[in-house]
Amino acid sequence: MTPPTTPAPRSRARMLELVFPKDTNYHGTAFGGWVLALMDKAASVAAVRHAGGNVVTARMDGVDFHVPIRVGDAVALDARVIRVGRSSMTIRVDVYRENMASGEQQLATGGLFTFVALGEDGKPRPVPPLPEGSTDSEQPDYEARP
Repeated sequence: MTPPTTPAPRSRARMLELVFPKDTNYHGTAFGGWVLALMDKAASVAAVRHAGGNVVTARMDGVDFHVPIRVGDAVALDARVIRVGRSSMTIRVDVYRENMASGEQQLATGGLFTFVALGEDGKPRPVPPLPEGSTDSEQPDYEARP
């Protein structure tokens, strides 16, 4: 018997990563560039899901680091498309630091990313509108934490 399939959530992506010593600076906290790379990856998954095809990062904006992320923490990312233009999408990415033992999560970082959908010819192509009832809030969605 084949297990049932379900569609992936559109316009959203969630990821979980563990912080190892190789991901940190001499203070034992996560490199900012490593966290930005994770954010870009999560945002790109949400953008590809929404656009239904190839996308490229056009801009990172308003990334704020609130609390340090340390070795042994988990990094939980939630990326969601909050606005669409003709061929561009704005994705809000929230990063939570999680204590694996207690399960406590705290917002560590958040930011906005702009992606552009590309056609087969490598030129911008239209993207669908957000589904009815989608929120366009630039604020963290604490209820939907990973």
